[in-house]
Amino acid sequence: QWYQRRVRGRKRKLDQLDSEMHILKKKKDSHGAAIATAKATREGGEERDELLQQISVKEKMLEAVKNEVLKYKECDPEVLEKKKSELLVCRESINRWTDNIFSVQTWCKNKFGIDNKQMCANFSIPEDLDYIS
Repeated sequence: QWYQRRVRGRKRKLDQLDSEMHILKKKKDSHGAAIATAKATREGGEERDELLQQISVKEKMLEAVKNEVLKYKECDPEVLEKKKSELLVCRESINRWTDNIFSVQTWCKNKFGIDNKQMCANFSIPEDLDYIS
């Protein structure tokens, strides 16, 4: 009994969806025909052609202006400020690593008695290594 009700309910739902699909296909076909008719009867006209030409000219001008703006992107105050902040971070990082190298040199000198010149020669550290201000 209960399974027959389920089958009937599903069959009813399937029939309903089939009818909706049929209706939507008819609407699609009628709208497609209306679009085709509108395209066929659309007037070309000089005014429309002139407007299309104006649009293409304006798009070319817009592209040229965008290219011109890209030339000066490096001078943008926001870009310059961002570069300055990145430079500050890099400078701090360099000084931190320089400080680490000096700390290791001091530790090796105190622990093993290794001279700074010998340490620099063994590890290819430039002798003129110093902090960046």
